[in-house]
Amino acid sequence: MIKCTHLPVSMLLMIMALAPVAFAEPANVDPRIDQLLTQLTRTQPIEAVSISPDGKQLAWVIERQGKSAIEVAAVDGSQVHAVSAAAKPGSCAESGIAWAPDSRHLAFVSNCSIDMTSTKVMQNDIYLDDTTGNDAPPTRLAQLQGYARALQWTADGKSLGFLYVPGATRHASALAAAKPAAGEVGVTGVEVQHVASIDIASGTLHELTPVGMYAYEFNWSPDGTRIAYTAALPPGDNNWWIAKLYVQPAQPDAAATVLVDPTHVDSGSLHGLQIALPRWSPDGLRIAFIGGLMSDQGATGGDIYAVSSAGGMLSNLTPGIHVTPSWFSWSSPQALRVNQISNGQTQLADYAVHGDRATQQKVWFILPASVGDGTAALALSQSRDQQQIAFIQSSYAAAPEVHAGALDNTPPPAVTMINAALKPAWGKSESVQWNHEGFHVQGWLLYPANYDPKKTYPMIVVVHGGPSSAVIPSWPSVGYGGAPLSALGYFVLMTNPRGSYGQGEKFVQANRRDFGYGDLRDTLAGIDAVEKKFPVDDKRLGLTGWSYGGFMSMFAPTQTQRFRAVVAGAGISNWQSYYGQNLIDQWMPPFFGASVYDDPAVYAKSSAINFIKQVKTPMLIVVGDRDAECPAPQSFEMWHALRAQGVATSLVVYPNEGHHFVDPAHQRDVLQRALGWFGKYLPATK
Repeated sequence: MIKCTHLPVSMLLMIMALAPVAFAEPANVDPRIDQLLTQLTRTQPIEAVSISPDGKQLAWVIERQGKSAIEVAAVDGSQVHAVSAAAKPGSCAESGIAWAPDSRHLAFVSNCSIDMTSTKVMQNDIYLDDTTGNDAPPTRLAQLQGYARALQWTADGKSLGFLYVPGATRHASALAAAKPAAGEVGVTGVEVQHVASIDIASGTLHELTPVGMYAYEFNWSPDGTRIAYTAALPPGDNNWWIAKLYVQPAQPDAAATVLVDPTHVDSGSLHGLQIALPRWSPDGLRIAFIGGLMSDQGATGGDIYAVSSAGGMLSNLTPGIHVTPSWFSWSSPQALRVNQISNGQTQLADYAVHGDRATQQKVWFILPASVGDGTAALALSQSRDQQQIAFIQSSYAAAPEVHAGALDNTPPPAVTMINAALKPAWGKSESVQWNHEGFHVQGWLLYPANYDPKKTYPMIVVVHGGPSSAVIPSWPSVGYGGAPLSALGYFVLMTNPRGSYGQGEKFVQANRRDFGYGDLRDTLAGIDAVEKKFPVDDKRLGLTGWSYGGFMSMFAPTQTQRFRAVVAGAGISNWQSYYGQNLIDQWMPPFFGASVYDDPAVYAKSSAINFIKQVKTPMLIVVGDRDAECPAPQSFEMWHALRAQGVATSLVVYPNEGHHFVDPAHQRDVLQRALGWFGKYLPATK
């Protein structure tokens, strides 16, 4: 039987009462925590990088004093100068960089409405800057009342395409804070994202995709006459999981043709899964994309598929591979360059395409680090001849820097020293691997800071979000994560169990209809493997995670008493009630096999609330009050149940926050509280 769970008025009043004090300073704060947080705030985030088509210049986006700013430099990182359209530099946030084909002009977005908690319409203007050294200010191409991003030029430089949400009051992402609920749901205030373009010569703005369709990604055909894009009916935050691949002439009101519909039975291995990153082949004859079981838009992973741009049979080019492609580009009609996840690391490889199959030919390099150019997961920026590349790189050992240079068997060096003075306060990292139930499983282990092999340490296990995602080493931000726990004297194990990227699509799909069981067993086996090699005290184990990791942090204590303290961030306690509460329910049938109304039992078996009597572990629960992905009522339901069982618990609700926290005070507070919770129930020293 399905129980419809509503949030009582008393709980709503409690949320309102909690909000003003939700980020008040916790009592008895370890002074080391404040020192660590101060150190983390010194990192200057680099948000995007782009190399000019001729390979001679770089542009990057960096956060300066809380706002995004653009800087341009030579490809070796020298001759850095700022680019801004603002009359007063720093008064607007500027990003969205895209080099014109002439390698001289740089397009970008200037955003003068940057209050993330505001409900006002955003102002996004698109500018064009001549980077040749003249003193002329950038030229405004378009003044937009709404949200613009993902700028992309046609090959001839005559048109600039982008994604555009007219009248937008928020970023187009399920991670952003949801609008306050008001009016007729699904009708009032719906915001729709289109593919739009600007004719550079005339300045004319065109909205290309159909009015009633929400577009997610797009790509120009080589001759600029057509666009390929993924789209679905609104609401956009929810329906990405059922998006189709379309192609149409690059003209307003043009007829669109569906090339791939994963919900159709003829889609074969792609049936019911997700598609991302459509890319035209250089000859215009095919469109390739990544298809697979994906948890979130932007967290791309799967096999590479291709279809004729005129329509026809769909081909899986990479069936059975044991890595997870996350980004790719065509090198020629018969070759692909692919950045893929392999065993928890980033691997750049070239594939040869023969008919309906692609075969890996060469691995350029493997990095135990996170890379990207700001446009897509693991994306690289390449020169026109693809011989020069640029990306942002960070790891547990090195803070973010721009890397650029010639493509070679070794990764290109850092060409900036923006964060070079920063040194990790946490221990070294090591990849750990084990075999379990027929799977090869990998994870990352952080040693405690100032590690002494003669001592015994507690360990905290961190479960990543997704579950279709992976832990790849990266420098931590002020937000919640595992590295700060290491800095305070814990071993930290971050696992990539079944359901994760990095071992092939079979591994990703291995936890369908089985949330919290096989992946938990993989994680427990990983703990055993670590304890055989390292001085970990099994009586001092903690567990934490965000999103899917928050679900696992709530669910695992119902299945095992091995963990002595838990911090659950934006978790899910009851999949049955969650189905009707969240704003992204379309992601669930691909993982559970059916809706909750058709198969309530499969949702019930993975719901922590149904096993609440077995929980003994103290649990801190944190969540944003406008989280559309993992709504606050899920955290209230778990907190209420724990209190009823007499289990030590605390619930902190952060006002005006979505699934991804943006207020620096909240980012700081949630980490501080979590570190304090583990310090109380899982002290690093006995």
